Amino acid sequence: MWIAGESLRKAVDPTMATTSGTTGRSPRTSWGREHLANMYSLFVLSMIMNDAPDESDVLTRALTAVGTLGPCRAEAAYLTLDNGLTRTPTDWPRATPHLDAQVRRLDGQGGPVTVPDREWGWSLALRSTADVIGHLVVSARSQPTDDEYFLLRVLAQQTAAALTQAMARRTERDREQRLRQLSDDRAATNARLTTSVSELEHQRSVHEMLSDASANDDGVQGIAGALHQLTGYPVAIEDRFGNLRAWAGPGRPDPYPKPEAAPHEELLQDVARRLRPVRVAEQVIALAQHRGEVLGTVALIDPEAGAGEEEWFALDYASTALALELAHLRNLAEVELRLRRELVDDLITGTDDASAYARAAAVGHDLHGPQYLVAVQWTGRPADDTFVQAVGRSAAGLRMRSLLARRSGMAVLVLQGRPQAKALYEAVGRELGSPTGSIGVGGRCDTPSEIPRSFQEALRALEVRQRSQSPHGATTFDELGLYRILGSGGGYREVEQFVREWLGPLLDYDAAHHSDLVQTLSQYFECGGNYDATAAALAIHRSTLRYRLQRIREVSGNGLGDVDGRLNLHVATRVWKVLGG
Repeated sequence: MWIAGESLRKAVDPTMATTSGTTGRSPRTSWGREHLANMYSLFVLSMIMNDAPDESDVLTRALTAVGTLGPCRAEAAYLTLDNGLTRTPTDWPRATPHLDAQVRRLDGQGGPVTVPDREWGWSLALRSTADVIGHLVVSARSQPTDDEYFLLRVLAQQTAAALTQAMARRTERDREQRLRQLSDDRAATNARLTTSVSELEHQRSVHEMLSDASANDDGVQGIAGALHQLTGYPVAIEDRFGNLRAWAGPGRPDPYPKPEAAPHEELLQDVARRLRPVRVAEQVIALAQHRGEVLGTVALIDPEAGAGEEEWFALDYASTALALELAHLRNLAEVELRLRRELVDDLITGTDDASAYARAAAVGHDLHGPQYLVAVQWTGRPADDTFVQAVGRSAAGLRMRSLLARRSGMAVLVLQGRPQAKALYEAVGRELGSPTGSIGVGGRCDTPSEIPRSFQEALRALEVRQRSQSPHGATTFDELGLYRILGSGGGYREVEQFVREWLGPLLDYDAAHHSDLVQTLSQYFECGGNYDATAAALAIHRSTLRYRLQRIREVSGNGLGDVDGRLNLHVATRVWKVLGG
């Protein structure tokens, strides 16, 4: 690849092959000729390195030349690049990570390094003006002479100069390449600008028509009509559940098909992942999304697959306009819902009648006439918006006019007219797909000022239902009987202890023998002690009833003739029945 130093020296002085002892020359004269040959070799090497194609080639030639200048050996070479010190060439056989670390610790300066099995090692800094652009690491078995070190420094200077020229040439090549690239880019940009004029004109017309449709309060139907006019294709706009919101153009199906829930949800997720309109069968569908939530879809009916880029762009823009429209409608609904919830909160805590009537009328509810408060909780279901909305849909399905709110982990309704408690419980259970819920209904209130009292009664009824042996279902305050005189929470332990005190032996006997003594006693009291009525209610013979009553006296230890004992037993059976029997 190049002329080695030894060959160059022989070219300068052919007699160098003969030792000083045989030629009669003095050692000083021999050294002078050798030094001159080395300097000439460095001169030729400098010219060769200056013609090297790149920095790596410069350093490779410098590494190869080290051994021709004296007893030293080349260990490694490095370039200082933007990302730090880099070994160049990377495959030089004697370079090691340990040596790399030593050169880095020199922090851009020349200095000694340690090389295994070598007495002397040195990193020569390669400088370009004031900057260090690399390092040349050499070693020797013993400390080199000043003249040998001088030759190494000259080699380092020539290498640095060659590196500087190689870097300059590379910079020039890069600049020329960038200029060519800029020229090509400008030509391509001009071509794209020319092509885009018609596209921009089309996009402007799309923007104007869809913006006008939104601004003119035409709503969802206006967007569908504008998109049909722009594309010429029939347009269908659906809500996120697949229900038709608007249609424009010919061929509207009648009735409009309702998709199955699970496949439709999978379709929406698939389209959402594409981030652009998607062809599905005979339609091109785009999603109307707001803050990541799908609010609806807009589709071009295109059975022949003839829609092009312009039609797809119009559809995409229409989906954006639709998303804004649907989000606006939702915001209006949320504002109304918030007003309703705030009104319910104020009614529960207490507000003046005149203000309550006016605010209720503003949200479409008539507070005049009887109202009932209803509290709804469901096991395992947090009282979030989904739950509250399910309760509201259930009430609306039963044609119950209500104000609905979320409060303290439950859904609260202010119902106009007497509620169908059991039907509401069953409807909510169907809506949620679970029967594990409880509903409490307060007493009637004829003015808004009575609503706080009805709410507390609803909470009482809900608590009694949840603490009973049948916690799932609906209970009205009017059904509580004895429990109506008890406060919520603290009084239940004493009541349960009272039941246990008077009915404990009978309850234990029924549990052990699978009998119905407590139920028999409860029915006996409900029938006013009448044997015939009790036997008929229990569907048993009089003699069987007589035997059971005798067994009750024996097991409980209480006679039914004592007035106080009879009263306590009657109260205990009533409480036992309210708690679920």
